[in-house]
Amino acid sequence: MPTTFETGPVRVRVPATSANLGPGFDALGLALGLHDDVSAEVTTGDVRVAVTGQGAGELPADDRHLVVRAMRATFEVLGGQPPGLSVECVNRIPQARGLGSSSAAIVAGVQLARALVVDGTRRMDDAAALRLAAEIEGHPDNVAPCLLGGFTVAWTEESGARAVTLPVAGGVRPTVFVPVERGLTAEARAALPGSVPHADAALTAGRAALLVHALTSEPALLLPATVDRLHQHYRAAGMPGTYALVTALRAAGVPAVVSGAGPTVLAFTEPPEGFEPGMDCQIWRLPIDVSGALVSRGRLGHAERDPVAAGRKS
Repeated sequence: MPTTFETGPVRVRVPATSANLGPGFDALGLALGLHDDVSAEVTTGDVRVAVTGQGAGELPADDRHLVVRAMRATFEVLGGQPPGLSVECVNRIPQARGLGSSSAAIVAGVQLARALVVDGTRRMDDAAALRLAAEIEGHPDNVAPCLLGGFTVAWTEESGARAVTLPVAGGVRPTVFVPVERGLTAEARAALPGSVPHADAALTAGRAALLVHALTSEPALLLPATVDRLHQHYRAAGMPGTYALVTALRAAGVPAVVSGAGPTVLAFTEPPEGFEPGMDCQIWRLPIDVSGALVSRGRLGHAERDPVAAGRKS
């Protein structure tokens, strides 16, 4: 079937995400109320990308941009490439901080391409979109909550990535501590050993199961449910400030974990009044995003173009 493209612009709002959530390594993720807004339109010219907000002046403005690369991969699956693209990104998710900025770009690209192809969402359903996004990203724990919203459990089968969304219990009030320094997922993964003691694996598996129960039914169990022996302490040497903050929060009774590969710290409840993080960071209290990636027609409006209007609470 030949590929026919829509003539007008489309836009998508994608949420930040926190993955792993402690013991749920490469499986659990949570969508947060901090968003990037991206619009795209098929043109007769070349590829142009405009970026404002996070990453402005740093991210590429051509085919190398991750949104465009994800769009190209999606167009390929859908049967054809457009002659040109005009893309506008208003980024609010910090880059390389463990809040899913790359997954947001990938999901945005996949969703925009689906919307720009006539019958694109029918030819590539949500399950196929998740599989493609996870294939581009390399693992599904961030792309799943970004695409679907809420709290997700993701896994990979021979056919590709799959995920389920579960409701979050009341009383879960995410707070993120976002350091000035950046981190790289590849470097964080390089710090992990090839194997771990059986006792550590068994303990972490049990806590991951408990974490699903705690997040969906009994938040009072979040502190013991977020104990992890698979990855966080192995990464401590590369981000000592992050690990010290997690330790201090947990000592104060706050269930806290490294967000994704770090260096951001995610707390599932608010810290005690007067708590000092001990590092240079921004502290944001964010709602849980339950909508995931939202696609609509038209260009970005004035509100979407504001790089600081993200719905976050300070």
